[in-house]
Amino acid sequence: MALRWTDVFDIAIELEDTHPDADVVNIRFTDLHRWICELADFKDDPERSNEKTLEAIQMAWLDERED
Repeated sequence: MALRWTDVFDIAIELEDTHPDADVVNIRFTDLHRWICELADFKDDPERSNEKTLEAIQMAWLDERED
């Protein structure tokens, strides 16, 4: 399954699997962006992200971690 920026929850799951020890609350958006683009299934244009999207992914990642 190819991941796109709109796949917020799926990206969050992949990030939790890939970076289980990450400090999600204090992550820099530059690092978050890089990690997302490095995901094996991520196929979207890296330039299409924005702060709102990265915040949504960060919040979904926090929710994933709390479950």
